Amino acid sequence: MRDPEETDSGVQVGGDAYGKVRLDPRRDRRSARGARSRRRNLLVTAALSTVVLGGSGVTWALPNYAASKIESVDAGVPGSQSTGAMNILVVGLDRRDDLTRRQQNQLKLGRESGERTDTMMVLHLSEDHTRVTVVSLPRDTWTTIPGKGQHKINSAYQFGGPKLAVRTVQNVTGLPIHHYVEVNVLGFIEVVDALGGVSVCTPVAIDDSKTGLKLQPGTYSLDGVKALSYARTRATPRSDLDRIDRQQQVISALLHQALSGGTLTNPVKLTSFVNTALGTLRVDEALRKDLLGLAGQLRDVSTDDVAFATVPLSNVDYRTPTGESAVLWDKQAAGELFRRIAADEPLVKPAKPTPTPTPTPSVTPSPSAPALTVPPSRISVKVLNGTSITGLGARTRADLLKAGFLVPEAAGDTLERNHDRTVIQYGPGREDSARTLAAALPGVDVRLVENLGNRIEVVVGRQYPGAKKVTVKEAAKPSPSPTPVPVATPTARTATQNICKK
Repeated sequence: MRDPEETDSGVQVGGDAYGKVRLDPRRDRRSARGARSRRRNLLVTAALSTVVLGGSGVTWALPNYAASKIESVDAGVPGSQSTGAMNILVVGLDRRDDLTRRQQNQLKLGRESGERTDTMMVLHLSEDHTRVTVVSLPRDTWTTIPGKGQHKINSAYQFGGPKLAVRTVQNVTGLPIHHYVEVNVLGFIEVVDALGGVSVCTPVAIDDSKTGLKLQPGTYSLDGVKALSYARTRATPRSDLDRIDRQQQVISALLHQALSGGTLTNPVKLTSFVNTALGTLRVDEALRKDLLGLAGQLRDVSTDDVAFATVPLSNVDYRTPTGESAVLWDKQAAGELFRRIAADEPLVKPAKPTPTPTPTPSVTPSPSAPALTVPPSRISVKVLNGTSITGLGARTRADLLKAGFLVPEAAGDTLERNHDRTVIQYGPGREDSARTLAAALPGVDVRLVENLGNRIEVVVGRQYPGAKKVTVKEAAKPSPSPTPVPVATPTARTATQNICKK
């Protein structure tokens, strides 16, 4: 299905299973440029500016020209690193103070004052600058902010600006931060429009009254404003975690578009893109002076060489002592992720000649499905009530306990309470366990969620089938021996895999 109001230019964005307000270019462009500041997709401009400028071979722009287009900011970083492995903190500010009321209404941003980093990412450049790893840090991460105590990680900027944001990320990840990049919302809109728009494909309907985005399942070509709404929407089961997936897909798509021949061989489009990208950044002073030098070192990077990952989580529905809803990291899995980054290890295998993303596999048992191999007694499950039916989560938990599953926590609730079908969500490597759970909950949907770590969740919908006992024939066990505690392997996808194929 195509949106008749949009053009067919742009690039496809990967199909997350969940997941026209047009600013008048003559009236609002000048005021918009001085009012950039919104959430989530802010990461796009930074990722493009630190990766794409190099990959596109933009060497015609003089360093002095580039420096004049970019603002500098004191983030307390060393700033001397220009070669070798390095880590760059990218933040996107949720700041609306400079927006006019008309712009706020058009973009449906609200009028709250203040600023905080609603998007935080760490970009790791490999030792030889042939690979880029992008790790998204969930904005609701509950962590220690130096000198301020326990808070969500996105409050660090509000408490102490770029310097405290950098210190907080260094403390929680264990990684040194060498450079700092800050971007804004209207810059994202302009980058999308400079590249001719972006196409998204969604397999499910999206009807978000908060952003005004309404899409039926299908493919749509969106301008910058609508693309912002697409990546901002909360109308998905996992709220901000789904939004991270969409953001990574949008970055991948725009990266592909910026590196395409249609952009590189078109001087007008290339000039517009570079001017737009440079004008949306605030960076540390050393990076401002040498951004093109660093970009030149990345000229051979392709979408196969950019990997995206999200910090593994142990609790996506944590209730803080202050009553807020937050997320907790899986300390062991997150530690392994950042250990590999610090060791400059790639998170994805070398790309095959023709990588093709495939739909999320269904593991619902059928007569031809593989035999069940993991018994319920070895499967730990988290239950989330996705409906407004009081007690349905507790009932599901009790049913699963009777069926022999491990359900150590009381049932929680999803942010959106409008789920119709019951869904099993499982992380990479847990397909066998999900198959057993699906056998106990016949007829439910089963989905692989890349950034769910090694956990399994049941999101209960109004069509809850009830749980039944299942029998699993286990293979003969060898003589007992000490079993090492498994460490979850970090999962990642390349930018190429994130791009939706026609």
